[in-house]
Amino acid sequence: MRSSGRPRQADIARLAGVSQPTVSLILNGGAAAVGIAEETQRKVMEAAERLGYVPDPIATRLAAGQNNLLGLYTFTSTFPTEMSHAYYPFLVGIEEESAVQGYDLLMFIASSVTGERPHAQVLNRVRLADGCLFLGRHLPVPEMDRLLATNLPIVYIGRHDDFGDRLPYIGADYVSAGAAVVRHLAELGHERILYVREPDEAITSIDREAGFRGGMDACGLPATVVRTDGADLTADRLRTWHDRGITAIVTEATDTDAAHLALLAAAREAGYRFPDDLSLATLGDPSTGTGGLTGFAVPRREMGAAAVRLLAQLIAGDQNVSRHQLLACALEPGQTAASPR
Repeated sequence: MRSSGRPRQADIARLAGVSQPTVSLILNGGAAAVGIAEETQRKVMEAAERLGYVPDPIATRLAAGQNNLLGLYTFTSTFPTEMSHAYYPFLVGIEEESAVQGYDLLMFIASSVTGERPHAQVLNRVRLADGCLFLGRHLPVPEMDRLLATNLPIVYIGRHDDFGDRLPYIGADYVSAGAAVVRHLAELGHERILYVREPDEAITSIDREAGFRGGMDACGLPATVVRTDGADLTADRLRTWHDRGITAIVTEATDTDAAHLALLAAAREAGYRFPDDLSLATLGDPSTGTGGLTGFAVPRREMGAAAVRLLAQLIAGDQNVSRHQLLACALEPGQTAASPR
C-alpha cells in the first residue's frame, strides 16, 4: 500500500472514475484538443482540488519542451544589491518583464573569493535555462564564442559587435547621446572642452569617446581627450587646464567612475565649484558624485525589459526580430554646466 503523501494523477483518476491519461490531458490543458466532455473535465478538476493535487513544475515544463527559465549572468564580481548601483535598474527591468513574459529568473554566479572568474564553468551551466541574459563591460571572448556555437538563445545587454549578428544585444546609443552633450555645452558658449576618460577599451567607452569627438567636430571645435585612471588627476593639473583656457570638462561614467571621482576630488582640493569656475558634464549618469549633473540618462530599466522581450522572441523561434537594438539616451541639462565666465 502506498504511503500517504503528495497525491498523484492516478489517485485523481480513481476518485473521478476515469483513466490516468484522461486526467493528464485535462490537467495539462489538452482536453479541448481531444474533445473530452465538460462533465468529465469538471469531475477531474473537483477530484484534484479535493485531494489537494499540485502539478510537478519540472514534469510540466519537460512536457512543454522548455523550463520557462531565463538565465542571468553578470561578468562583474557580484550581482548588485544596492539601489544606487548602476546595474540595479537593469535588474528591475529584467525582473518586471520576465514576469510579464511568464518566465522565472535563474541567476548564475561564480565564486569571486579568489578574484578569479571561472566563466567557462558558469557559461556551461547557463544552458539549464531556455535562454540567458548577460551583463558586464567585458565579455570573455573565447568562452562566449563557444556558447554562441550552441543553440542556446542569448542576449547581451550592451553593444558588442565583435561577434557580428551571432550575438543579439540591447544597447544604449552612446554616440548620439555624447554628441548631444557636446552640442549643449557649445550652445552655452564653450569652445575649449576637455574629455577625461579611463584607459579602458570597453565598447561603451569607445562609443562615448566617438560621441564626444563627433560632437566636437560637428561644432567645429578641436577635440582633446585625456586618459587616466585618476591617480594623476591632481588639483595642480586641474589648475593648469583652467589656466590654459579650458572652460568645460566632460567625464566618463563607468562602473567604477574612477576618472570622474578623481576629477571631483581634484576640484574640491583646488577650490573649484561647478559651474562657477568650470562647467562639468558626464557621458552617462554616475551613481556617485555631484548632484544635478549635466549629461544624459541611460535607460537601464527599459534596456533590461527590452532584453527580456528580445530573448523571449528568440526562444519562440522568431526569425524576423531585430537582433541589434540601440535605445536613445535623454539629455540631462543638469546644474553643473553654464555659460563660461
